[in-house]
Amino acid sequence: MITEKSFTMELSEIREKINETDKQIEELFAKRMALCLDVAEYKIKNNMQVFQSGREKEIIERVRNDAPEGLENSAEVLFTTLMDISKSKQYQRFFSANKSIDYKPLDLSVSAKVAVPGTAGSYSEEAANIILPNGEAVFYADFEDVIKSVLGGETAFGILPIQNSTAGSVSRTYELMKKYELKICATTKVRIDHCLAAKTALDINEISIVYSHEQALSQCSEFLRSKGLKCHEHYNTALAADKVRESDEPIAAVCSRKCAKDKGLVILAENIANANDNYTRFILISKDTLCPDDADIISVSLTLPHQRSALYRMLTKFSVAGLNLTMIESKPIANSDFDVVFYLDFEGSIKSKDVVRLMAELESELSFFRFLGNYKEI
Repeated sequence: MITEKSFTMELSEIREKINETDKQIEELFAKRMALCLDVAEYKIKNNMQVFQSGREKEIIERVRNDAPEGLENSAEVLFTTLMDISKSKQYQRFFSANKSIDYKPLDLSVSAKVAVPGTAGSYSEEAANIILPNGEAVFYADFEDVIKSVLGGETAFGILPIQNSTAGSVSRTYELMKKYELKICATTKVRIDHCLAAKTALDINEISIVYSHEQALSQCSEFLRSKGLKCHEHYNTALAADKVRESDEPIAAVCSRKCAKDKGLVILAENIANANDNYTRFILISKDTLCPDDADIISVSLTLPHQRSALYRMLTKFSVAGLNLTMIESKPIANSDFDVVFYLDFEGSIKSKDVVRLMAELESELSFFRFLGNYKEI
């Protein structure tokens, strides 16, 4: 008969054997990593690439064939991870010297022109004023026009919304980040305080259409739905307010209280957002890589192959490099067969060798990789 005491002793013995096995695994792991660095030295001397797809497939096939029944997939995951760690260590040896990212220092005290979507009174203008207090706002109707003005040299900077704490990411901004080469050089958060405004003191039941940016409408969806209001997307909250001001129709806009007051509109309802703590994150973009000395956020975008565990394997590289991911977002690629682009934010500086090595590794392995900037939240 197995008593509680004998069972405890048996469990203790099992755990001791596990500890002994773990020690052997640790020693073999260290031995394998050392051999991999020897392989790296050989590849460097013979001008060979780190990633050898044929060799990797050969190892995985052998491991699956040798694995006990029922452990084939688990063994593949284990050895795939081992090989990913090995490759990361080899890349660190490959890119150990003379690898850096060129950048220029960022000066936010300059009186430069900044492209802002919408018009005066918009949340975008507020964000621009926070980041560039001495900047000169130049207004554009569309997000794409903002980017074109920056890339064309008409303005030194541009401001775009990228995420909202209630409605999520701004898809249009992500689409344009894939389409155009631009750099993020700063970011800030603006508290969003929406109201419903009209040209005259209308009864809410008299309103025919409510205009605003799609994000603002989404952020206030519960209030708008409860009032049975018909909504129509517009370029920007401030431009929606302009449309209401210039029309004699019984229409209204969702915009900030400041915007409504500045444009002489009547506020019909305040605090109409779904959440009280509602913030939008804005990015400052530039044509060149501009980086403050204390930059601590890095943004990149990339695509992954249609292979099992591709995302997991990519994330392993960040763990090996000791870098902390703070955001990962996926967005569909237009006119593709459900392909997506991944957008990642992680803590670090391009002055760090570990960061530079990781980005060199990703760029060398992936069909699409783009460094989007190293910046700090203002």
